[in-house]
Amino acid sequence: MSGNDKFRNKVDEVSGRMKEELGRATGDRNLEARGRRKRSGANLKQAFEKVKDAFGGGNRRRNRRV
Repeated sequence: MSGNDKFRNKVDEVSGRMKEELGRATGDRNLEARGRRKRSGANLKQAFEKVKDAFGGGNRRRNRRV
């Protein structure tokens, strides 16, 4: 996983957590749900990137013809 992808996913996760907590504090169930959805999406992206790295899908040089 590239550093840029990691950073972007972490930003999405933190902003989702903030939205979720703000929604919970204000009683806005819609905002809470949007935050939970954003956080879940970020976690899913991170998991996908880790699987890709484990199977070498992130390395383009391996797949290039010589």
